[in-house]
Amino acid sequence: MKVMAHRGYSGAYPENTMLSFRKAAQVGTDGIELDVHMTKDGVLVVHHDERVDRTTDGTGRICDMSYAKLRTLNAANLWKDRYAPEKVPAFEEYCEWAAGQDLFTNIEIKTDNTYYPGIEQKTWDMVVKYGLEKKVLFSSFNHFSLTRMKGILPPEVELGALVEHESGVKVYPGAYCEAAGFHCYHPPIAALNNENVADCKAHGVKINVWTVNDMAGLEKLYAWDVEGIITNFPSVPMAWLAAKKA
Repeated sequence: MKVMAHRGYSGAYPENTMLSFRKAAQVGTDGIELDVHMTKDGVLVVHHDERVDRTTDGTGRICDMSYAKLRTLNAANLWKDRYAPEKVPAFEEYCEWAAGQDLFTNIEIKTDNTYYPGIEQKTWDMVVKYGLEKKVLFSSFNHFSLTRMKGILPPEVELGALVEHESGVKVYPGAYCEAAGFHCYHPPIAALNNENVADCKAHGVKINVWTVNDMAGLEKLYAWDVEGIITNFPSVPMAWLAAKKA
């Protein structure tokens, strides 16, 4: 079971910042999950929300901002009493750093509320520029973006279908992902059940679960033998899994 740091080590550091990514790497996380948007002048940036209001000292939509304007904001604003200011990273800045790290990246294409024309190709081109083709997977709540990525990526690069549905609902995720050509199913932990797990395994679809921040959830997913978890506190499951192997 692989451990992915959700927006970096976001439980203890400002989410989707280079500080958060570096701290996740320092605890030996297997991978990092992050989110990609695009500014109005076409620069790929790492940020979760379509707007900057929640996590920075600015306001407005990323698609309405220039990259230069975005870089004036403090991406550590929620942690300003604890950490020095951090900038919203360019995706290229992250890729340049990740090229020297022994980890993989789960790249979420954030087109579920705002669609950025051409973002799929631009994101892949940046991955190729830094030689990360074998160290990435792509996910999105917008399955149209995943379908577009299928036409761009080599077949071995994995695609994960992010979903958010009611707990206990049997949705045949394995059959759906296999038919759509998606390698992985990415549900919230509350939406997973025995039937959905079994359906994924029957269709050869991998399961990566978000956001796993408690031991009960960790133990349940380990028993289900899922392929990956996404967590705000990567040091905890990394240590727990290491102890299981000892």
